[in-house]
Amino acid sequence: MTETTALKETVLRSDELTCPSCIAKIESKLSSLEGVASAEVKFASGRILVKHDAAKVSVGDLVKAVNEIGYAAKPSAV
Repeated sequence: MTETTALKETVLRSDELTCPSCIAKIESKLSSLEGVASAEVKFASGRILVKHDAAKVSVGDLVKAVNEIGYAAKPSAV
């Protein structure tokens, strides 16, 4: 990813977060996707903040990646 690439910030929501291990799994999975610059899970709110290159990874790809590891996620307005 180049420095001139504009990153999009997407907020996902998951109500299935029960422990610190959940956070680590989700952050690791999302961070491994090509085009994702960062992924941060907010345990208390269930929010997942992802900065990514929308040309390389879509919101649908992000949701699918979280679902693949056993957690339900959906796009959130905020």
